[in-house]
Amino acid sequence: ALKTNSSLTTLNLKSNLIEVNGGVALAEALKTNSILTTLNLEYNSIGDNGGQALAEALKTNSTLTTLNLYNNSIGDNGGVALAEALKTNSTLTTLNLDSNSIGDNGAQSLAEALKANSTLTTFTLCNNSIGENGDVALAEAFRTNSTLTTLNLGLNSIGDDGSQSLAEALKTNSTLTTLSLDSNSIGVNRVQSLAEALKTNSTLTTLNLYNNKIGENGGAALAEALKTNSTLTTLNLEYNSIGENGSAALAEALKINSTLTTLNLERNSIGDNGGVALA
Repeated sequence: ALKTNSSLTTLNLKSNLIEVNGGVALAEALKTNSILTTLNLEYNSIGDNGGQALAEALKTNSTLTTLNLYNNSIGDNGGVALAEALKTNSTLTTLNLDSNSIGDNGAQSLAEALKANSTLTTFTLCNNSIGENGDVALAEAFRTNSTLTTLNLGLNSIGDDGSQSLAEALKTNSTLTTLSLDSNSIGVNRVQSLAEALKTNSTLTTLNLYNNKIGENGGAALAEALKTNSTLTTLNLEYNSIGENGSAALAEALKINSTLTTLNLERNSIGDNGGVALA
């Protein structure tokens, strides 16, 4: 139908048991379709072959702007293929690759693509198998990429080197506005690096650090950054063991900061003293 239809712009096929054959067929249709702008294939099973087929379609398709492949088992091979497509595609602005078992090889290929791509603005890689090498490569790409505004790397294993590299990238990146690093085991040392970056970064407005291990000292470091940062509006620190001292430090920062509008300190054991300090 997509090969001949001339009116459909949005197609939602979420949770439909579509497997490789269906994915390949849809990809073939995208090679000639010139109307569809949004395709949602979330919660299907197109696999790496389906991902590779869609990648080939993206090399010639010139209308699709949003592609959601959440939870489709495309793996590293699918990720590498999509990366190649991103080097030449000039229309896709939003790509969701959450929960696809993409590892460091896929992430490194996608990072190389981001150095050349100039249209993608929203990119989500949450809940994959990306480790420090993949994240270091992605961070390097952000130093030169000038179009990406939203990045989600939650539920990966970025570790110390990955978070350190991202922090360094934030010092020079001038387009990213939303960064999600939830559930990445980021400890106090690396959150201190992120805090340092926030002192000079002037574009990030939303930072999600939910479910990490930043502790009281990490909370204090972020508090220091908030005293000088003038762009961050939303900070999620839920479930980070910030405690009384960390919350007290954040309270002091709030006396000075005039841009933060939303602060989430849920499940941080701040206690009575923390509550009093924030009052």
